[in-house]
Formats: sequence, structure tokens, C-alpha cells
Amino acid sequence: MTRVAAVDCGTNSIRLLVADAHPETGELTDLDRRMTIVRLGQGVDRTGRLAPEALERTFAACREYAAVIKEHGAERLRFVATSASRDAENRDAFVRGVLDILGVEPEVITGDQEAEFSFTGATKELTGRDDLARPYLVVDIGGGSTEFVVGEERVRAARSVDVGCVRMTERHLVTDGTVTDPPTEDRIAAMRADIEAALDLAERTVPLHEARTLVGLAGSVTTVSAIAQDLPAYDSARIHHSRVSRDRVREITEWLLRSTHAERAAVPSMHPGRVDVIGAGALVLLSIMDRIGAEEVVVSEHDILDGIGWSLA
Repeated sequence: MTRVAAVDCGTNSIRLLVADAHPETGELTDLDRRMTIVRLGQGVDRTGRLAPEALERTFAACREYAAVIKEHGAERLRFVATSASRDAENRDAFVRGVLDILGVEPEVITGDQEAEFSFTGATKELTGRDDLARPYLVVDIGGGSTEFVVGEERVRAARSVDVGCVRMTERHLVTDGTVTDPPTEDRIAAMRADIEAALDLAERTVPLHEARTLVGLAGSVTTVSAIAQDLPAYDSARIHHSRVSRDRVREITEWLLRSTHAERAAVPSMHPGRVDVIGAGALVLLSIMDRIGAEEVVVSEHDILDGIGWSLA
């Protein structure tokens, strides 16, 4: 058995998993799993650079994670960075900072690699279940990008496109640094058009309509599930493998897009770092469901982070 640590640094959040990996089975036993909203991708879509304050928030989280990794005595560590750090001109500053703090160089992976990790993390537990038809379509709605992966036991086709909850919010819902709250119908329509164009792009590579089970990953999807269940607090155990109907996703999305910041912040399961971006993330999910005709989404708390962990087993 090997004790591993996996870090997934995305556009909106940075997450840590410390687990015992079983080499014979590739299974993971969680020891510590945590998430911090750092908004690394703040302004990247507009400026092409990582903001100094965003880097410092990220490095602060890395220092916290370094202490946790040391406490648990992890033998192997892998740090994977995704959309924001792929896009940024000054990503060398990010790489140097992570190396200084954690002693490993972050792997700035491609969208295809991101999709592979996400698929593995999301579907490993689903194999053999008779109630979920294959092939799966795994969608990982991040802050800067969304990954689409179709496959059975293995990935058959994958594509990453540049629509995510932070990117769509900054592109369509922000004026002079302030989120339009609630957004006008024109802004929502423009955002939806962007998402539809990205779906067209994804469909050139990934046979979306062949999927028989839609599996949704990441904070936008899990938060929609928490709202759908009216949870008194965020509860990973109740969210993991829950199912949310398309009609319910539509109701929640419409409410999120017409609500105020205060109303969204008052949702007991809402992470403060998602209040301004959850409407865009929910719209991405709804648009995908509408496109492929999915009647429900199976929500997974296991995703790219677990895929990274399993790669170390």
C-alpha cells in the first residue's frame, strides 16, 4: 500500500486528496480531501496573465496543503494544473512558486489529459452497475473549461472546450469589475450562444448523442445537486451518485440566473466562492442536457482528483 497525495489546481479552486492507494486494485482510501477557492483564473480570459493576488491566494493554499501532506507522510505527490495555467503568459511564475512550496513541479496538462483523469476518477466505481447504461458521457464543468469524455471502461473520445463558470461569468456577466446581478436577458442569451458554439466544437470530436448515461463532475454540478436536495449544508455523501432530473436542473438554473447575490449566498449548501459563478455553471450543465436529451445527470464527487490519485497507485 502506498500513501499518495494528489493536487488539482483549476481556474476557480485548488483541491487536495491524501489517500492510501492499493496497488493490486487501484482503490483509494481517503485520509484527507479538501478544497479551497483561490480563483487562479481571475482575469485570465481578458488579460492573458495570472494576477499577482490570484497567485498569492494559490500559494497560500499550497502552503496549507504542504503541511497536510507532511503530516500524513505521503510518499508520492502529483500536482496537476489545468485551464488557467495553460492559458497564462506568466505561468512560469506559477510553476516556480509551486516548486518552492511543495517540492514538485506542477504538470500543466492538456485538455485531453484532463479528460482522461476525469473519466477514470468518475467512472471507476460505476463499472458493473446494471442500472447505468453505457457508454458514459462524463462532463467536468470547471472554472475555465469543460471536458467531454465518452467511453465504456476506457476513453473512446474526449475534447476540452473553453467554457467554464468563471470564464462565462467574466465574459458575459461582469461590467467594470462588478457582476451584473441579476443579468439581463441579452447577457444570458449571449452566454448561451457561447456555450452552444462550444458544444458544436465538442461534437466534432466526441459523439455526445451516443451516450446513455450522463455523469456530471465538479462544483457547479455538485452544488446544483445540493440545491435540488435542499440540503441544510453541503454533504458529499448525499451528493455523490445522486441523480437530478433535467426539469429540476432547469428550475434551479432559471432561479440562479434571476436571483440576487444575497439570495444565492443564503443557500445553506453554497460555497461563498461559487455565489457569483454558479449561474453560469448551471447554464452550462443545462445546455449539455438539452443538447443530448439527457433526462437526468448522475452526480459524482469523484473526478480528476481521484484520477490523479489512481495514477500514483
